[in-house]
Parts: sequence; structure tokens; C-alpha cells
Amino acid sequence: MSDRVARVEAFMLTVPRETPYLGTLRPGEEVNERGYFVRRGNKAVYPNFDRNVLVRITTKQGVIGWGETYGIVAPRATMEIITDLLAAFVVGRDPFDVSAIHDDLYNLMRVRGYTGGYYLDALAAIDIALWDIAGQIAGLPLCKLLGGQRLERIPAYVSGLPKPTRKERAALAVEWQEKGFDSFKFASPVADDGVVAEIATLREALGPKARISCDMHWAHKAGEARMIIRAMEAHGLWFAEAPVAPEDIAGLAEVAQGVSCPVAAGEEWRTAHDAEARLSRRACAIIQPEMGHKGVTEFMRIATLAQVHHAEIIPHATIGFGIFLTASLHASAAAANVSCHEFQHSIVEQNRRYLDGEIHCEAGEYLLPPGPGLGVRPSAEALRMLEQ
Repeated sequence: MSDRVARVEAFMLTVPRETPYLGTLRPGEEVNERGYFVRRGNKAVYPNFDRNVLVRITTKQGVIGWGETYGIVAPRATMEIITDLLAAFVVGRDPFDVSAIHDDLYNLMRVRGYTGGYYLDALAAIDIALWDIAGQIAGLPLCKLLGGQRLERIPAYVSGLPKPTRKERAALAVEWQEKGFDSFKFASPVADDGVVAEIATLREALGPKARISCDMHWAHKAGEARMIIRAMEAHGLWFAEAPVAPEDIAGLAEVAQGVSCPVAAGEEWRTAHDAEARLSRRACAIIQPEMGHKGVTEFMRIATLAQVHHAEIIPHATIGFGIFLTASLHASAAAANVSCHEFQHSIVEQNRRYLDGEIHCEAGEYLLPPGPGLGVRPSAEALRMLEQ
């Protein structure tokens, strides 16, 4: 008989940041008493620190698997879902039944409409930890359990240029270009002079061969988004990410059919059902599954749909301590149609000390960490900082 799950625990890990995610605060952006502020460019809330929810699953034979999901705001909501509800339905299960466990947990709340948000974030962390355990028991890296390793090296693009001025942001991009990176993405909420001026400056600094994309942060109506994207296309726009609100599927399709460059979406999706609703309408040419919101099981299901619909996969990976990023890299190495992967240098480089096991992203490419399962786990320093 195979091993069984003995314990499921949820923790919060919080570390300070000198500069908030995406860069310094803009006029009118103020941190409240909880440490949150709203970016005026996209009306979304962010913390002025890094914080996520980690899950530790221990089997009866002592194998420990780690998972991670978003906890940047209201993390105890996600933790309570794990500890009060989901954990009891995972204890006693065979970790090799991970996809079946995922579906059982998903079905628990089906009649209550929980098809997204914190509920599936919680499920994602559990799913990642179970896959980590399965890999360790099998003695194989996770990608080998997902159908085989297609990629030894995963191309990476530099995401985010957190400097206060357009000139400084271009200079930072050049620094990364000199390190061997040829692909970049800037964020519209902190493109203070407008996205057209931003990409024009980047193009001048980086030259004609660099790939430059724009994260539009869901901030526009379809007609406005089309005009802005067309203006950026004159400067060689690689892709336009999240041009309209996530719920505006018709608007996303309208934009995709009205511009020349590829439209990308998918960070906020939780399931393959979300992907199918967009892919079936040809609403995006690039999909961006975010492991921290989906888990390995749904990531791979979405990847299969992308293959069926001949869509390109460029996974998203934002604020984290390396657990779900590593899971994303393993899934990317196994999935078809993956052409590149996000590299959040201002997150990864700062938080390396909280991870045992190396995430190498050098000269424009990721390398998978060696070892079974994920090949990484929280460092001793991170373990000391965990809060239940």
C-alpha cells in the first residue's frame, strides 16, 4: 500500500520590501494602516510587503511536500479555507491520487458557486504540495510525472521595471539586456507618461530586435484598448496583456480581432473552464496560466486546451517565494506550446534566501532545480518566520 496523507498545515510568510511591487508609490497612492495601497492606474490593491500562504503536507511515512498560493491580501481567509475545510478531506488520501483529490475538493463547494477566488487559491496550494510528495516518493522531478520533460531550458522574459522615471526604467532594461535577456514587459499603471511613450523609449534603448510587451492591467474598455494597442504596435509590440476587465470576454475577443499583435490573458483564471470560455472565442492568442492561482492539475489541463486551440503558452508568475514558481517551471517543461516564462526579477532576486534549492534564471533562460518533486523547499530562515 502506498503512503497516505497524515497532516495538512497552512502558514503565512511575510517579508518587508524597500520598494513596493511595480515601483514607488505615485501621487495619490497611500499605504493604509493594514499595509495596503491602491494603484491608481488599475484600481487594484497591493501590499507594501511580500506575503504568501504556504502549505505543508506530511505523510504517515514522513514525506513532506510544500505548496504555495497568493496571500498578498487577507491571507487568513485562504488559510482558514485550508485548515477548517479542505485539510480533513485530504488526510488519509493517497498522494498519487492528486488529480482525483483536486476534483473532489473542487466539487465540495460546487453548489455554492465557488469557481474562483480564495477557495481555488487554497486548493492550488494543496495540489502543488501533493504533486511535490508524489515526485519525492517516485524519486523523480515533477516534470517527469506530467507526461515527460520537453524543455531542458525555459526562455524567460524580464517582467517589471520598478524605477521612478521612464529614463531609469529604460536603463534598467538595458542592464538586463546586457545580462543576456532579449524579452521584456512593462506595466501600464506605472508608465507615468503613457504606454506609447514608454514603449517608444524602451525600443530606442533596447534596439530593434528586443521583444517588448505591455501589461495593460485590465484597465480599458475594448474600443480604447484597440486604439492604444495599435499605437504601441508602431513600436513593435510583442504582445498586449490583459487589455480589458477579466469578466469582459466579448470585449477581449473584440480586441484580439481588432489588432495585429497577439493578445494575452489568463493570470486570473482558476480553471480550464475559464480558459475554454476564451479560447473557444479566439479571444487570445497567448495564454498565461498562473500556478499560484491554479495548481499543477489545472495548469496542465489549461495547457492541453491551449494545444488543442493552437494557442501559445507564456506562463505568468508574480509575487511568491519560489514554491509555486518552481511548480510552474516544471509544468512548463512538460507542457506543449510553452515559448517563454515570466521572470519577476524584483521578486525572485530579493527572496532567494527564503528557499532551499536554486532557481536559476540566467542569460534569458530558466533551469529547473535538480532533485525529486519540486526540488525546492522553504529555507531554515523562512521556517523560522512562518506564522500559523
